[in-house]
Amino acid sequence: MNRLRIIFGFFSLVLLTIIVRLFFLQIIAPTYYSADYTTTKKISPERGRILDRNHEPLAVNQTKYLLYVEPKLVSNKDYVVKVLDDILQMGEATISARIKMDKNWVAVKGSIDKETKQKIEGLSLEAVGFQEEEERFYPEASLAAHLTGFLGKDSDGESVGYFGVEGYYDKDLAGLPGVLKSERDMMNRPIFLGSQERVEANNGRDIILTIDKSVQHIIKQHLKDGVEKYKAKSGCAIAVKPQTMEVLGLSCLPDFDPEEYFDFSERDFVNWTISSTYEPGSTFKPLVMAAAIEEGKVKPDQMFDEDSAVTIGGYTIRNWNDKYEGKITMTHVLEKSSNIGMVYIGKQLGNELLHKYITDKYGFGDYTQIDLQGEATGQVKTLDSWYPIDAATMSFGQGISVTGMQLVRAFASVINGGYLMRPYVVKEVIEDGQTKTREPVIQKRVLSEKTSATMRKMLVSTVNHAEAKWNIPEGFTFGGKTGTAQVAVQGTYDASKTIASFIGFAPADDPAFLMLVVIQEPESSSWGSETAAPLFFDIAEDLLIYYNVAPQ
Repeated sequence: MNRLRIIFGFFSLVLLTIIVRLFFLQIIAPTYYSADYTTTKKISPERGRILDRNHEPLAVNQTKYLLYVEPKLVSNKDYVVKVLDDILQMGEATISARIKMDKNWVAVKGSIDKETKQKIEGLSLEAVGFQEEEERFYPEASLAAHLTGFLGKDSDGESVGYFGVEGYYDKDLAGLPGVLKSERDMMNRPIFLGSQERVEANNGRDIILTIDKSVQHIIKQHLKDGVEKYKAKSGCAIAVKPQTMEVLGLSCLPDFDPEEYFDFSERDFVNWTISSTYEPGSTFKPLVMAAAIEEGKVKPDQMFDEDSAVTIGGYTIRNWNDKYEGKITMTHVLEKSSNIGMVYIGKQLGNELLHKYITDKYGFGDYTQIDLQGEATGQVKTLDSWYPIDAATMSFGQGISVTGMQLVRAFASVINGGYLMRPYVVKEVIEDGQTKTREPVIQKRVLSEKTSATMRKMLVSTVNHAEAKWNIPEGFTFGGKTGTAQVAVQGTYDASKTIASFIGFAPADDPAFLMLVVIQEPESSSWGSETAAPLFFDIAEDLLIYYNVAPQ
């Protein structure tokens, strides 16, 4: 009997201990022995595509493969290394160094295409496998590199867009990542009855550009030929629709391959047309002429006595050829690109109005707000810091630094009826099958329609009566202006280095395009009339054919 009581008492004590322990664990300290077996996995969204205006791909995603090895499952490392090298051509030493036998898993090579993957899979190698990777692919390589930019990595190894559209629209293209939360056991296997929570990723938006792949090909090929022909350091061409300022084509050389961006220097990534500044030279003269006509200070047929060079503030200003024709009209001031005539027009306009048109009206010294990463503002002196020579030189495009895009935007306002338009490269954005179309934006009214029409006629006359003779496409009327600016080096002008340019449009009555061509430091000739202008007309001829513009 006593033995039964002892056994009963023992089990009662054990039972009481268990009850007390359970009460402690479940009521008093429920988290004491708990463990969080929930794992969180990021679901990467698919990056949006970049397409041209005809939906031809410029930047898309493609599936590549990462080859990995599980060394502890490899029985003959030398054989695996040899056969992998036969296909990958990485070098046996490199592959062998990557397959460290004390590791469970090692990556051997990424960016493997499907064909190579299938070759390796055909060998049925032990402990060798593949993981899918999404990579950016630029099917046109460098064709529009300064517009697309490229997809690189940040310091954390995350994909980030740099330069161009990839940089400016990075958040739109990247989308939003999703999350997968799931309960797993100690072996990291999903628990069958465990909870799972999944928030799907939002894929990036597709971006449709204003440029046309064929126009890019035309511009780039001619530009390449021109840079080689004139033995230039570099060159750029921008074509826009002047009525809206949508960019039709843009190319700068040298450029880079977005897919192999790591093989190029940072200076190759710079889009000269928006990120670099220069003195525009005589291509600036029509802007000042238009301002003076708008303000009623001069008229196209008004006479001016161009008798000699002029001295202002101790500086002597001459014409480019040091020739002076006596009495000439305002139109002829543009035709012969007279610096002396432009100094006269600047005086008629006055410093305050000249400064107002340069900054407030045409917007120099400020961003154009183009939707590309890396835009510069250029530099315009404040009015209170002007010396007499500043007003004189600015009237013919010296003493001021501008970007190519700023000049094109301002020039467009001169010929499009007087509207300063915001330049843009993105035409449409597609999200979840819905297309949002971008409308042109008027930033301000600069000139009247009457002044704009007058300037178109004066610029046509400038082309028709230019001293240089160009191969102008027959049956078409062109307007435009040459420019040759010396490069400033350490505060002085280097006569041996010039930036030669030509900005023009066609057909004159209803332009299909406005285009700026810039050749930097040409060796064959320093003049815009002998380098940039002929190149402009070569490109223009092909553009008129491509756009199916009928001769007038």
